Amino acid sequence: MSLLLEIVTPEKIVFNDKADSVVLPTTEGDVGVLSGHIPLLVALAPGELKVITEGKTEYLTMDKGFAQVLGDKVSVLTEGAIDVEEIDLSAVEEAKLRAEKALAEAVEQKIDPAEIEQLETIVRFSLAQKLAKEKRR
Repeated sequence: MSLLLEIVTPEKIVFNDKADSVVLPTTEGDVGVLSGHIPLLVALAPGELKVITEGKTEYLTMDKGFAQVLGDKVSVLTEGAIDVEEIDLSAVEEAKLRAEKALAEAVEQKIDPAEIEQLETIVRFSLAQKLAKEKRR
């Protein structure tokens, strides 16, 4: 039996296909999901999501979000997700530096906490992408 994995970001559906197993990066550590898993709702941490299908492994870098396992369906709602193979390290590094600079300025100028949180999210997701890409080299 297989799972149906759906990964949705605010911009698009990043992944919608069958998988034999999924490993989710949660705030409490990695959680493996197989067909027949008990119902589950977890908070995701920025990190690497692993999808195994017919012996092949695919890695996606995830931002924070939530995952629900219900029956043989895994639904992931996240701020951002990208296939590790598609990560451009130079673009990630540039985005991280811009966000860190803007974050430092926002903290110094006592900007709205929600804006500061958004900048921190960009930095975390950039770092997660960089680490995942370097890990797979």
